[in-house]
Amino acid sequence: MAHRLDRICVFCGSSPGRDPAYVAAARQLGRTLAREGIGLVYGGGNVGMMGEVANAAVAAGGRVTGVIPKALMEREVALTNLEDLRVVDSMHSRKALMADLSDGFIALPGGIGTLEEIIEVLTWAQLGLHEKPCALLNTAGYFETLLKFLDEIAAARFMAAEHRHLVLTEREPAALLAAMRAFTPPVFDKATWAKHLNGR
Repeated sequence: MAHRLDRICVFCGSSPGRDPAYVAAARQLGRTLAREGIGLVYGGGNVGMMGEVANAAVAAGGRVTGVIPKALMEREVALTNLEDLRVVDSMHSRKALMADLSDGFIALPGGIGTLEEIIEVLTWAQLGLHEKPCALLNTAGYFETLLKFLDEIAAARFMAAEHRHLVLTEREPAALLAAMRAFTPPVFDKATWAKHLNGR
């Protein structure tokens, strides 16, 4: 059964990055979400990668929900022309609301904030707190080092092999969305977890 994707949370930064391919990927993702009728949930900013993905989705007629803390309204220059811009009290409230609103998560190339956000929802998936697909848009191979590190974590038995496969990755938005729709959460019962902890 295909995973239902009504709204996807996109984690991305307030910087455009050095490689123009990153901005191009953000715009392509925004347009693809709009074309496929999937709403965008994102951090509410109008600068950097955030602004690119949101403005592309809006221009293509997509549904966009921005979630931004009061303290960042001025710093991140909120995209104030959104029909659905939600101002919250804290970063914790922002992440919780974005997660609640979304049926899946995509990280674009970004900094430590983007990395922290996608790792947190991956942790929640590992703990069985949700069964939503978590994905990386691996533009220009940006996430290759992270993916290798996750392999090393699994090889060192700090992560079960089943949990390593929670991380979906593709280089093109349409392929990534297809992988997210096809996502099936791993079956990982207590007995399997005990074997993992014992190194078997």
